[in-house]
Formats: sequence, C-alpha cells, structure tokens
Amino acid sequence: MTSKTARDDRGTAVTTHVHVVGFGMGPHHLTGEGAQALAAADYVLAARKGDGDALLDVRRRICAEHGLDLVEVADPERDRDDPADYPAAVRAWHAARVDAYARELAARGGTAAFLVWGDPSLYDSTLRILDRLGERMDLTWDVIPGISAPQVLAARHRIVLHEVGRPVHITTARRLPEAVADGRRDIVVMLGSERNLDGLRELPGWRIWWGANLGAAGERLLSGRVGDVLPGLHAAREAAREEAGWVMEICLLRAPERGSAP
Repeated sequence: MTSKTARDDRGTAVTTHVHVVGFGMGPHHLTGEGAQALAAADYVLAARKGDGDALLDVRRRICAEHGLDLVEVADPERDRDDPADYPAAVRAWHAARVDAYARELAARGGTAAFLVWGDPSLYDSTLRILDRLGERMDLTWDVIPGISAPQVLAARHRIVLHEVGRPVHITTARRLPEAVADGRRDIVVMLGSERNLDGLRELPGWRIWWGANLGAAGERLLSGRVGDVLPGLHAAREAAREEAGWVMEICLLRAPERGSAP
C-alpha cells in the first residue's frame, strides 16, 4: 500500500512540491520561467514508453543541460485502438499512472518536475493526474506555461488561426467529423494519425495549414486546398517520422466560402 506522505530520516512528514513545466518541442522552446523552475527542482519524473523512446530522449537532453536526474517510470499499458468506451480506457490509464507516480513521489519527496510537451493546458493528462495525487499525498504544485503546438503552427505559416471576428475551435482528429457537422469554420486539429489523414478526403475544398514535428528535427510544413495537398501529406508525415523517430502533427482547417464546393 502506498504511503500517504514522504518522511525524512527522523520520520517527519515531508511535503512534496511539483513544478509542471511546459517545454514546447524541446530545449530551445523552454522559457526563462521554465528554466528557473528546473533550477529549483531536485529531479524530473517522466514516463518511459518502452525501449528506444525517442520522446524520452528529448527530456533526457533537457535534464542533462540543467544538471537534473531523470527518474523514469514505466508507462502503464493503454488501449490505443479506439476502444468503444474511449473515456473509460483513458480513466483506467490515468489511474495506473497515478499509482506509479505516487510510489516515486512518496519515496523521494523533495521538489520534482514534470516536463510536458507543448503547454500543459492542451491535451495533456499531467494536471489531472496531479489533482488525483493531491487527494492521496501531501502534495503541492504549480504550472509553468510552455509554447503550444497551435502557436508554433500559426507562426510557421504566418497566419492568424481564425477569421476576423470569428472563433477558432480546437479539437482532436478523431472528433473532426463532429466539428464539421456542427458548422465550425476554423478548426485546429491535434493528435492526428496516418489513419486520420484519410478522413480529410471528405473536405477537398477546405484550406489546410499542416505541420509535423514543429520546432523539432524533421519539421515538415504543407498548405493549400486539401484536395491538392492531401497526396503529399502522407509522404511528408513519413519523412518527419524517419528523421526524428516519431511524429506529432497538427493542422488548421478553414471552411470554403459560403456557396463554394465543400
């Protein structure tokens, strides 16, 4: 059973503090505030997703630059094949992560840090996991914002993410059809996959601004009408994966003008 609190060598309960640090896509995106938080940390906790985890290697580089030990925690298995009850699968995965991190934090105490891709506010589970850890441990935490993928996408393509006076909708690739059906016109799509690219065939007249591994080795960019650039997206995505060993992609989709072809 996990101890509720860490204790020093005299048996006194010790509060553990955690800095949640967004780091964009690598050491070059780490802000000054993020660097200060790492300077105040004793170690970094990170999930290890199997052997040859290229994403973990980026965290190792950051830790090396800041003289920090990286404590690797084996990431629990997760059903990634689009299960029928996706929310339940994610909840089970989060619960297993809470157990794994609680053991390390209770044993080590001190000040830990979590390095979060992009910004912790967008499609990342770290803050939800810390909420649950705080229910079972003497734990405090703060959040240092990072450079998000939508920000880098807009900067690379030199665009504004929304039309004048209109909203922008941010969603996942698996929920893109829902956003289109709801009449959204400017849609930032995150967490895409090779399979999701095929779904864009239904939107040949839409404009797309696409990027893979933005700000990292193997960065790729494409833009234009979906029907024109879709054949090249698959090749660009694979080229990004071959160069970096992994791929993260994002795009902005903009609906055609009213009355034109979808």
